[in-house]
Amino acid sequence: MQSFVTDHLPFWIATYALALTAWACLGRFMMQVFIPHDSHNYIWRGFRLLTDWAVWCARRLIPSYVGPHFLPLVAACWLFGLRLVFGVLAVGMGLAPRITPPGAG
Repeated sequence: MQSFVTDHLPFWIATYALALTAWACLGRFMMQVFIPHDSHNYIWRGFRLLTDWAVWCARRLIPSYVGPHFLPLVAACWLFGLRLVFGVLAVGMGLAPRITPPGAG
C-alpha cells in the first residue's frame, strides 16, 4: 500500500495542488458575495492567497467582457480541466498508480 503513494508522489502532489486551488476558487467565488474584496478576514485572505495566481491567469485567457466577479469560477473550470488532462496523460504514460496490480488482468 505504501508504494501506491510513494512510488507516484509527483502525480499525487500535482493532482492535490490542482484540486486544492480549484476548490479554493469555488470557495472564493461563493464567499465574494458576502465579503468585500479588500476585507481583512483571515479566511478571505487565505482564499485570495491560494487563488490569486489562477484568477490572474484566467483574466488573461478569457475575453474582457467577462466580469471580474466570475473570474474565480472560470479559473476553477480551467483548473478542473487541467487536472483531468494531467490525469489522463499521467495514466497514459504510466506515471499514475494503478488500481489493479500489473499483470492481474
